[in-house]
Amino acid sequence: MMNRVLLTNDDGIDAPGMAVLESIASQLGYEVWVVAPEHDQSGTSHSISLHAPLRLSERGVRRYGVSGTPGDCVVMAVRHLMKDHPPTLVLSGVNRGANIGVETVFSGTVGAAMTGMLFGIRSIALSQTFSDRQAVPWETARTHAPAVIERLLRLQWTASACINVNFPDRPADETGEVVFTRQGRGIVKRIDVEHHVDPRGLSYHWLKFHREPTEDAPDSESTAIARGKIAVTPLQFERTAEHVFSSLGV
Repeated sequence: MMNRVLLTNDDGIDAPGMAVLESIASQLGYEVWVVAPEHDQSGTSHSISLHAPLRLSERGVRRYGVSGTPGDCVVMAVRHLMKDHPPTLVLSGVNRGANIGVETVFSGTVGAAMTGMLFGIRSIALSQTFSDRQAVPWETARTHAPAVIERLLRLQWTASACINVNFPDRPADETGEVVFTRQGRGIVKRIDVEHHVDPRGLSYHWLKFHREPTEDAPDSESTAIARGKIAVTPLQFERTAEHVFSSLGV
């Protein structure tokens, strides 16, 4: 049986990045399945829905929308829609915006890849950096991602880690080589709360990341993409702060 690839994201099944990812996947020679959120689920990390039902909508052949998070989508695909022949690869993205540093903790794009990792499936998150939200350089990811994915699949990495790929905010023909990086600090400085009043006079609040350019470690993903490189970072669940663990005297 042909290898199967599961596509998902956190921007929603109708997001432009999903169309880019479908174009990328079509070049890999896999049977393609799309199981993605019905609506934008950015910032949902690895969360799964334990207190609400999930509903499926069929959007075409092997194409489904899910009324839940990216993590829900992976679970629904692996344990329900594709349970007889699970995917051999999970691709999550292409996210509109970089997923670097602390943002990888909040990212639904990365969260979906890590959920795939939980099932023992090799999983890759893909994100496209931009500086102008109205002019995201999607062609950079579309052009370079197939070769990056094929290269990664030839390497000896196991499902105990997932791979986080960030494409730089450069035209495709000006993008540099692949660089293997570590997770850095990234550019998120804090999370702010904005207070507003709706037309009925009721208060509501909006959470917003505050980002600032910062100098990061030379081998970090943010440094690589700032230099126009494609940053590839292996991620895992283990988050023990070893230096603190040692200092506790245990």
